Amino acid sequence: MTEIAERHYLDELRVPPSRLAGAAVTRHGYGRPTRIVAVTEAGHPVPDDASLAAAEHALKLAAGATKDDLVLVLISGGASANWIAPAAGLTLTQKQAVNRALLRSGAAIGEMNAVRKHLSRIKGGRLARLAYPARVVTLAVSDVPGDGPAVIGSGPTVPDPTTLADARAVVAQFRLDISKSVGRALSDPANESPKPGDPAFARTAFRLVARPQGAFHATEAAIRARGYDCIFLGDRIEGEARDVAAAHARLAQDIQAQGRRGVIVTGGELTVTIRGKGRGGPNQEYALALAQALRSAPGIAAVAGDTDGTDGGGGSPDDPAGAFIDETTLARASKLGLDPAAFLAENDSTGFFERLGDLLRPGPTYTNVNDFRAILVDRL
Repeated sequence: MTEIAERHYLDELRVPPSRLAGAAVTRHGYGRPTRIVAVTEAGHPVPDDASLAAAEHALKLAAGATKDDLVLVLISGGASANWIAPAAGLTLTQKQAVNRALLRSGAAIGEMNAVRKHLSRIKGGRLARLAYPARVVTLAVSDVPGDGPAVIGSGPTVPDPTTLADARAVVAQFRLDISKSVGRALSDPANESPKPGDPAFARTAFRLVARPQGAFHATEAAIRARGYDCIFLGDRIEGEARDVAAAHARLAQDIQAQGRRGVIVTGGELTVTIRGKGRGGPNQEYALALAQALRSAPGIAAVAGDTDGTDGGGGSPDDPAGAFIDETTLARASKLGLDPAAFLAENDSTGFFERLGDLLRPGPTYTNVNDFRAILVDRL
């Protein structure tokens, strides 16, 4: 996004470089060659010191903007971790602990962001408030169910409909282990986010430039061109990965029983309640649970992956994007002495598919428009 913005201003509009200032941040391994705007690589899904420095730089730029300036904000999924500016009285270590607890809890992305936004000086509309009275234009790539502006990257430039009470409810519902400092911050009225109607948003505009629906329209066209029915269940699927996988396995078997050839396609943000000590992500866990539920059904194969090229993991660009399964998955696992149920119980889907050689490893894609899952069903 930064590369294209620079091309627009420098090459197409011929704006002098001296008139441009900016900062860009992305996850480790996803940096791109830029000319004016420096790129910082930072932690994701858990923020790190680079995330903190990048957010402080962005806040400084916003605070220095005048009413004659245009503040262009380019945002996509991942910004919640890449931009970290702890609320007063909190440390990076405490924010990291909250983030880890949220990632392990099984909370949906909107619930996670409700907590994040109320522990931040940049999320939940605060960046726009700091930049006021400058004109703020946000161009966003959506990776979230429903494409909600307040959810994408925790909505740093838009009004926040969630409240401190909502954040506390998420903590209680998922029994998050938080520090006393975090608890105090979530009870401090000073940490309430700006709401619709706040003057800070008087000179703001928000536009979606890419969203999951576009990717799935292209997918559907490709599937139908190859002679298969496309059963698109939507780009807003949420829920526990293994539960969604079980439901999709039943649907695949029903389609096959009807004598149809089809591809079941879904997007959305699945969750994993982590109880084990393994490695993985929601797409890999979905694939493992799907293989179990299908019980080596012939003529059915699937892929599940994150469109940014990384599914959960420890934040390395080498982390897999997802995994493949087919009717041979369980038999090959058995020959290697692998028990799928044991790997699932340990949340070790990466370990399982790594042994089979069935991990999806495209590397960084430099974009992020939702998770992608496809189950191909052939006639018997």
